[in-house]
Amino acid sequence: MSSTNLLTEDEIAAALDGLPHWRRSGSGESITRTADAADFPTAIRVVVAVAEEAERLDHHPDIDIRWRTLTFTLSTHSAGGLTSLDFQLAALIDRVFDTV
Repeated sequence: MSSTNLLTEDEIAAALDGLPHWRRSGSGESITRTADAADFPTAIRVVVAVAEEAERLDHHPDIDIRWRTLTFTLSTHSAGGLTSLDFQLAALIDRVFDTV
């Protein structure tokens, strides 16, 4: 399957089972994770690390920064919903949180 093909409901549910920090948001065309960093400088380090991974994948999240609280929203806008790229980047974001 191409990384830009929309996932089925079953594929989305299975992918979310492996990503407990993520939830579907709004219309179901995106997934979201909100997490707190230790402080503002750490939050910015998380954003920079995620930016590097996103650039490597050529798949960029929406990021909301509120002091030390970060919210990441993922969707493949060009495909009109969720693709494997979103879940690949979600897993990378989880790893960043574990290491920063």
